[in-house]
Amino acid sequence: MLLKAGMRLRSTADTTEIMVVKAPSDDVELTCGGLPMQPPGEAGSAASGSVPEGSEGTALGKRYADEDVGIELLCTKAGPGDLEVNGQRLFVKGAKPLPSSD
Repeated sequence: MLLKAGMRLRSTADTTEIMVVKAPSDDVELTCGGLPMQPPGEAGSAASGSVPEGSEGTALGKRYADEDVGIELLCTKAGPGDLEVNGQRLFVKGAKPLPSSD
């Protein structure tokens, strides 16, 4: 799937919804809970609740990123499934360190 900044997607495995903050230039396979994500208005199965056991889930307001792929996502609705891009799990992006105030 070719992603664009500002694009909104929802999970077909759970209640997770995200917004693309930074999109990679290449096509990627973006999944949540092991199933592909899709645009909110697109027809398809709604949240099926089939999230793999041991998932940490997504947290509301957190950013998930992979610098190697060049993707950054913002979670707009939390869910129990993990976000993955091309089969690799995405983790919460760390905060930028503030400059010292010497």
